[in-house]
Amino acid sequence: MKNYEIENTMNFKQRIAPAPVRAKSGERKASPIRSRTPMSLLRWIGRVSGSLAMLSIPAICSAQAAETEEMTQAKFQTTYIWQRKPSFPAAYSGANSLAPELEKRSYTLSATAFLGTRTWQGGELYFNPEVIMSQSLSNLTGLGGLTNGENQKGGGPNPTFYAARLFVRHTWGFGGDKDRIESAPNQLAGEADKRRLVLTAGKLSLIDIFDNNSFSHDPRTQFLNWSLMTHGAFDYAADQRGYSVGAALEYYHDDWIFRAGRFEQPIQSNGLPLDSRIFTHHGDQVEIEHAHEISGQPGKLRLLAFRNMARMGSFQDALDFWNAHGRVGVPDVGNVRKDQSKVGFGVNIEQSIAHGTGIFVRASRNDGGEETYAFTEIERSLSGGILAKGSSWSRPDDAIGIAYAQNSLSPVHRQYLANGGLGFFIGDGNINYRPEAIIELFYNLGLAKNTWASLDYQHIDNPAYNADRGPVRFIGARIHLEY
Repeated sequence: MKNYEIENTMNFKQRIAPAPVRAKSGERKASPIRSRTPMSLLRWIGRVSGSLAMLSIPAICSAQAAETEEMTQAKFQTTYIWQRKPSFPAAYSGANSLAPELEKRSYTLSATAFLGTRTWQGGELYFNPEVIMSQSLSNLTGLGGLTNGENQKGGGPNPTFYAARLFVRHTWGFGGDKDRIESAPNQLAGEADKRRLVLTAGKLSLIDIFDNNSFSHDPRTQFLNWSLMTHGAFDYAADQRGYSVGAALEYYHDDWIFRAGRFEQPIQSNGLPLDSRIFTHHGDQVEIEHAHEISGQPGKLRLLAFRNMARMGSFQDALDFWNAHGRVGVPDVGNVRKDQSKVGFGVNIEQSIAHGTGIFVRASRNDGGEETYAFTEIERSLSGGILAKGSSWSRPDDAIGIAYAQNSLSPVHRQYLANGGLGFFIGDGNINYRPEAIIELFYNLGLAKNTWASLDYQHIDNPAYNADRGPVRFIGARIHLEY
């Protein structure tokens, strides 16, 4: 079975995080909305936490788990992330630029219930109701690697409730040694054969299953930047909130795992409704994972390939259309959308190097010919970093991480932007192209049992791939609770 949130070599837990939301190409910026005060946010957290806690009572009372097998579960999380951006130098700005002025405050506040039960022999059912409220920096524009993985384009200061996940998982065991499965959100404790076949089907986030990484995957507990939560160039199928409907099949054979899955695309680029014509428009991906040891320290290597089919516009078609019509206005991929494919691949490495310390490296690339359909505007990405648990300095619940990411665009995408074209998130009206470079540093402080406070710093050179703007700094703080 998929080992959701299995304790990794540093005794951290991987936590499933909702994927962020994308904006439509050419979408107008929303009018400023008055944000809530910190005290009202804290009161709202208390109300949501109390409501979610009530949901756990039936599950707790009905649980009849054996010592090694969990029959039902009810787990919850609440995360508040705050960020601030000082002013920065910019020679010019466009419709989708990061605002060069001081922005004092943006935030996201989310709460999720992870409810699960065993249904039949080998079967499990999970449901995740979720609520979120937010205020973004610069209307969530002006960067390839956006700075808060919890941000949703469709969010706002009023709470939005929705069903994040509703899926089944069935496991067929084929013998061999046993894997101990730890209790975690969307994962019931128990044992599973090392050789097994696992089917997961329903509504979930595609990156719950593909491109996992123990040290860089969850913006609720690890790095915040979108470039670090998954492959930057992985334009994975997702609705406006980061979820999709589909199925994935995983075959576990000792140290190897083979995965394949198909998921629905949104009807329109970056939209909320999903296209149920899964044999016409879809996102396909395959992944091979191998666990290994180096000098007695565990690690994993993952190779991913994906192919998306959707009604997308290509940058070259947009430029040709613009030239053929006398260069009126600016090139727009919205004028030339048609059914076509986008392909890409990624390499993901994680390696423990000492007790409580691990490193990761990701490299990804897509063909770069078509508009970004559901993730972020990155077509080549290289990232890596280190994460260390605080046991080395007598703070076992603390953690510190530092990472670097470099993102870039295809030549035809650069030409599209240089002529004033707009994408989902970027478009300065011109571009003095340079790769976007990101450094992120955070410290997690364990305040109490299942409660952490974090400080986060991000430095970004060439925001939106433009050397005429920036560098820009972001300061952030995070509170995360599990119960």
